[in-house]
Order: sequence, then structure tokens, then C-alpha cells
Amino acid sequence: MLGFIALLLVIWLALTVVGAVVEGLFWLVIVGAVLFLATAAFGWVKRNTKV
Repeated sequence: MLGFIALLLVIWLALTVVGAVVEGLFWLVIVGAVLFLATAAFGWVKRNTKV
């Protein structure tokens, strides 16, 4: 499960970088950042549980 979360974090980070580099895709930076933070928070919560 944590491997999948790590994969999602890498994908969201890549989307954020692409959005920052390509002019006119600032919305992709926002979406990537929000998804990255949500996935990181979810992973943090799951890391602290035994399930």
C-alpha cells in the first residue's frame, strides 16, 4: 500500500513540475499540489495505523 502511495506522490510531483514549466498550465500546478498534499496526508495517517 505504501508503495502505491509513493507512486502517486511521484506522479503528482511530476504533474506539478510540468504545470510549472509549461506556460499556461498553472492550473496543473494547483491540482498537482493539492493531490500531492492529500496523498501525503493519507499516507501519513495509514503509516501510523496497524492495518
